[in-house]
Amino acid sequence: MFTNFGGTKNIMDQLEEKQLKVSRTFEAPLELLWQAWTDPEHFKKWYGPKGFSTPICEIDFNEGGSHFWSMKSSNGMQMYYSGIYKRIVPMESIVYSDTMTDENGNALDPSAMGMPEGSPASMDVSVIFSHEDGKTTVTVSHISSGPKDPAAMGWEQAFEKLGEVLAAG
Repeated sequence: MFTNFGGTKNIMDQLEEKQLKVSRTFEAPLELLWQAWTDPEHFKKWYGPKGFSTPICEIDFNEGGSHFWSMKSSNGMQMYYSGIYKRIVPMESIVYSDTMTDENGNALDPSAMGMPEGSPASMDVSVIFSHEDGKTTVTVSHISSGPKDPAAMGWEQAFEKLGEVLAAG
Protein backbone atom coordinates (compact mmCIF):
# COMPACT_ATOMS: atom_id res chain seq x y z
CA MET A 1 0.00 0.00 0.00
CA PHE A 2 1.32 3.44 -0.94
CA THR A 3 0.88 6.28 1.53
CA ASN A 4 1.16 9.86 0.37
CA PHE A 5 3.35 11.47 3.07
CA GLY A 6 3.79 15.19 3.46
CA GLY A 7 1.17 16.17 0.91
CA THR A 8 3.41 15.38 -2.08
CA LYS A 9 1.72 14.41 -5.31
CA ASN A 10 1.63 10.79 -6.28
CA ILE A 11 3.66 9.62 -9.27
CA MET A 12 0.62 9.39 -11.59
CA ASP A 13 -0.27 13.06 -10.93
CA GLN A 14 3.33 14.06 -11.61
CA LEU A 15 3.40 12.13 -14.88
CA GLU A 16 0.07 13.61 -16.00
CA GLU A 17 1.39 17.15 -15.39
CA LYS A 18 4.33 16.47 -17.69
CA GLN A 19 2.15 15.27 -20.57
CA LEU A 20 1.31 17.59 -23.45
CA LYS A 21 -2.02 16.71 -25.10
CA VAL A 22 -3.42 18.42 -28.16
CA SER A 23 -6.68 17.33 -29.84
CA ARG A 24 -8.55 18.48 -32.88
CA THR A 25 -11.78 17.24 -34.46
CA PHE A 26 -11.87 17.27 -38.26
CA GLU A 27 -14.90 16.93 -40.49
CA ALA A 28 -13.22 14.19 -42.47
CA PRO A 29 -13.29 10.40 -42.65
CA LEU A 30 -10.99 8.38 -40.44
CA GLU A 31 -9.25 6.84 -43.45
CA LEU A 32 -8.20 10.27 -44.73
CA LEU A 33 -6.75 11.32 -41.36
CA TRP A 34 -4.93 7.98 -41.06
CA GLN A 35 -3.41 8.55 -44.51
CA ALA A 36 -2.33 12.08 -43.49
CA TRP A 37 -0.13 10.49 -40.80
CA THR A 38 1.08 7.41 -42.66
CA ASP A 39 1.68 8.48 -46.27
CA PRO A 40 4.81 10.63 -46.76
CA GLU A 41 3.28 12.76 -49.52
CA HIS A 42 0.24 13.58 -47.38
CA PHE A 43 2.33 14.14 -44.24
CA LYS A 44 4.55 16.68 -46.04
CA LYS A 45 1.53 18.84 -46.84
CA TRP A 46 0.66 19.69 -43.24
CA TYR A 47 3.36 18.73 -40.73
CA GLY A 48 4.95 21.53 -38.72
CA PRO A 49 3.84 24.92 -37.47
CA LYS A 50 2.84 27.82 -39.71
CA GLY A 51 5.75 29.16 -41.72
CA PHE A 52 7.41 25.73 -41.87
CA SER A 53 7.50 23.23 -44.70
CA THR A 54 8.43 19.54 -44.60
CA PRO A 55 10.93 19.02 -47.43
CA ILE A 56 12.04 15.56 -46.24
CA CYS A 57 9.65 12.83 -45.16
CA GLU A 58 10.65 9.19 -45.18
CA ILE A 59 8.25 6.76 -43.50
CA ASP A 60 8.66 2.99 -43.14
CA PHE A 61 5.24 2.54 -41.56
CA ASN A 62 5.56 -0.78 -39.78
CA GLU A 63 6.12 -1.65 -36.15
CA GLY A 64 9.90 -1.45 -35.83
CA GLY A 65 10.05 0.71 -38.98
CA SER A 66 11.54 4.18 -38.90
CA HIS A 67 10.79 7.73 -39.87
CA PHE A 68 13.06 10.61 -40.86
CA TRP A 69 11.62 14.02 -41.60
CA SER A 70 12.57 17.66 -41.49
CA MET A 71 10.92 21.00 -40.89
CA LYS A 72 12.22 24.07 -42.67
CA SER A 73 11.37 27.59 -41.54
CA SER A 74 10.70 30.48 -43.89
CA ASN A 75 14.15 31.89 -43.00
CA GLY A 76 15.83 28.64 -44.10
CA MET A 77 16.54 27.02 -40.72
CA GLN A 78 16.05 23.27 -41.02
CA MET A 79 15.43 20.81 -38.17
CA TYR A 80 15.50 17.03 -38.52
CA TYR A 81 13.77 14.27 -36.58
CA SER A 82 14.02 10.50 -36.60
CA GLY A 83 12.41 7.69 -34.69
CA ILE A 84 10.97 4.21 -34.61
CA TYR A 85 7.33 3.14 -34.89
CA LYS A 86 6.77 1.23 -31.66
CA ARG A 87 3.09 0.35 -31.90
CA ILE A 88 0.55 0.62 -34.69
CA VAL A 89 -3.12 -0.27 -34.31
CA PRO A 90 -4.62 0.43 -37.75
CA MET A 91 -7.17 3.24 -37.77
CA GLU A 92 -6.83 3.62 -33.97
CA SER A 93 -3.37 4.62 -32.77
CA ILE A 94 0.30 5.14 -33.52
CA VAL A 95 3.14 5.30 -31.01
CA TYR A 96 6.56 6.35 -32.22
CA SER A 97 9.79 7.67 -30.78
CA ASP A 98 10.99 11.08 -31.90
CA THR A 99 14.52 12.44 -31.61
CA MET A 100 15.99 15.71 -32.89
CA THR A 101 18.87 14.89 -35.23
CA ASP A 102 21.24 16.40 -37.72
CA GLU A 103 20.75 15.92 -41.47
CA ASN A 104 22.42 12.49 -41.20
CA GLY A 105 20.13 11.21 -38.45
CA ASN A 106 22.62 11.64 -35.59
CA ALA A 107 20.90 12.61 -32.32
CA LEU A 108 21.33 16.21 -31.11
CA ASP A 109 20.96 17.85 -27.72
CA PRO A 110 17.68 19.85 -27.88
CA SER A 111 19.31 22.90 -26.25
CA ALA A 112 21.71 23.05 -29.21
CA MET A 113 18.64 23.61 -31.38
CA GLY A 114 17.29 26.43 -29.21
CA MET A 115 14.72 24.31 -27.40
CA PRO A 116 13.86 25.20 -23.78
CA GLU A 117 15.87 23.79 -20.89
CA GLY A 118 14.45 20.43 -19.88
CA SER A 119 13.32 19.47 -23.37
CA PRO A 120 13.73 15.70 -23.75
CA ALA A 121 16.36 14.39 -26.17
CA SER A 122 13.96 11.67 -27.27
CA MET A 123 10.32 11.03 -26.50
CA ASP A 124 7.47 8.74 -27.35
CA VAL A 125 4.62 10.37 -29.24
CA SER A 126 1.13 8.84 -29.11
CA VAL A 127 -1.46 9.62 -31.77
CA ILE A 128 -5.01 8.46 -31.08
CA PHE A 129 -7.78 8.50 -33.70
CA SER A 130 -11.49 8.34 -32.87
CA HIS A 131 -14.34 8.57 -35.34
CA GLU A 132 -17.98 9.44 -34.83
CA ASP A 133 -20.73 10.83 -37.04
CA GLY A 134 -18.43 11.58 -40.00
CA LYS A 135 -15.92 13.44 -37.83
CA THR A 136 -12.49 12.27 -36.73
CA THR A 137 -10.69 13.43 -33.60
CA VAL A 138 -6.92 13.20 -33.51
CA THR A 139 -5.14 13.50 -30.16
CA VAL A 140 -1.36 13.81 -29.93
CA SER A 141 0.38 13.40 -26.59
CA HIS A 142 3.97 13.27 -25.42
CA ILE A 143 6.15 14.44 -22.57
CA SER A 144 6.22 18.20 -22.11
CA SER A 145 9.19 20.43 -21.42
CA GLY A 146 7.09 22.66 -19.16
CA PRO A 147 4.21 25.13 -18.99
CA LYS A 148 5.36 27.16 -22.00
CA ASP A 149 6.24 24.17 -24.18
CA PRO A 150 6.48 25.47 -27.79
CA ALA A 151 5.32 22.06 -29.02
CA ALA A 152 1.75 22.86 -27.90
CA MET A 153 1.56 25.83 -30.26
CA GLY A 154 3.37 23.84 -32.95
CA TRP A 155 0.80 21.03 -32.83
CA GLU A 156 -2.10 23.50 -32.80
CA GLN A 157 -0.70 25.22 -35.90
CA ALA A 158 0.05 21.89 -37.61
CA PHE A 159 -3.54 20.78 -36.98
CA GLU A 160 -4.74 24.08 -38.42
CA LYS A 161 -2.68 23.42 -41.55
CA LEU A 162 -4.04 19.86 -41.70
CA GLY A 163 -7.59 21.23 -41.55
CA GLU A 164 -6.81 23.58 -44.45
CA VAL A 165 -5.35 20.70 -46.51
CA LEU A 166 -8.41 18.54 -45.83
CA ALA A 167 -10.79 21.39 -46.73
CA ALA A 168 -8.97 22.00 -50.02
CA GLY A 169 -9.51 18.35 -50.92
